[in-house]
Amino acid sequence: MDSTIQTQYPFSAIVGQDDMKLALCLIAVQPAIGGVLIYGERGTAKTTAVRALPSLLGGNIRVIELPLNASEDRVVGTLRLDTLMQNGQREFIPGLMAEADGNILYVDEINLLEDSIVDLLLDAAATGVCHIEREGVSMNIPARFVLIGTMNPEEGSLRPQLLDRFGLSVKVSGNLSRDERITLIQRLTEMERDPSAFSHKWSKQEELLSQRIRHAAQIYKDVVFSDDLAAFASDLCAEFNIDGYRGDISMIRTARAAAALDSRTQVTKDDILTAARFVLPHRMKKLPFEEMGMTDKMLRKAADLLQNEVRQTEAKVEAAAAEPESEKSAKKV
Repeated sequence: MDSTIQTQYPFSAIVGQDDMKLALCLIAVQPAIGGVLIYGERGTAKTTAVRALPSLLGGNIRVIELPLNASEDRVVGTLRLDTLMQNGQREFIPGLMAEADGNILYVDEINLLEDSIVDLLLDAAATGVCHIEREGVSMNIPARFVLIGTMNPEEGSLRPQLLDRFGLSVKVSGNLSRDERITLIQRLTEMERDPSAFSHKWSKQEELLSQRIRHAAQIYKDVVFSDDLAAFASDLCAEFNIDGYRGDISMIRTARAAAALDSRTQVTKDDILTAARFVLPHRMKKLPFEEMGMTDKMLRKAADLLQNEVRQTEAKVEAAAAEPESEKSAKKV
């Protein structure tokens, strides 16, 4: 077998795509954020990054890939027909959902997935179990996984119900600089020439990033945030007309993960803004065929408006408190 197939391209060696790599690291720190949707043109290292992620997580975490042509039986499981025909016993073969329990479930071109399979994903995402009804067999199999999907928006959109199940979304682009393109070609050539040597070359960077993620996961529970920052996160959601409360919750979880990745136990305003870049774009109301996305300019403008409102409110409170008692009494009269 070709050795290039056996050796995974190192996560740390991926050129550019910093937002994508950060989003995957955030979800690695706190899986409860709810998965990542990576969208953009082909050839932007989406699949490479997802497949490289387990090497940073330690343990036995694996990427379970759900192919577009997978049947419902392959996804949820089925009965062994040979056993059933030979002795009448019902022996169940778990599917990809069960295999993904405690792991990463990865769907490339998730926007092209059959509706029936999407329904199964939605049920599992909501309940954490895969319910199975087959030939008189009824059971619930644990199916708690981190869902990562990749897609090219030019090939179709994603159902709103499934889109809302992703905690984070990130846009990737093939617009690398000239120097980045040269670096990319050089690294790929090294990888093809000697995969083991290339992997060893990046082993230190991989271990450092792995330690950073593991440390962040350990201190995540100790990361706190002020009421003002919680209000700021909720106000941002309201400013961009985000429905429901899932966005608010994901914002705080993501901000805490961002702080933990920086070895801090106190969330800052910048952590909230970082979280907003990943949490809000796919939840914003859009016209048909309108591209998902949020620019830093849009986010900063919204943040500045909210900050000005806070300042104005504080100024009114201070002015009212500074009024002489005689004037306050006159206003009451």
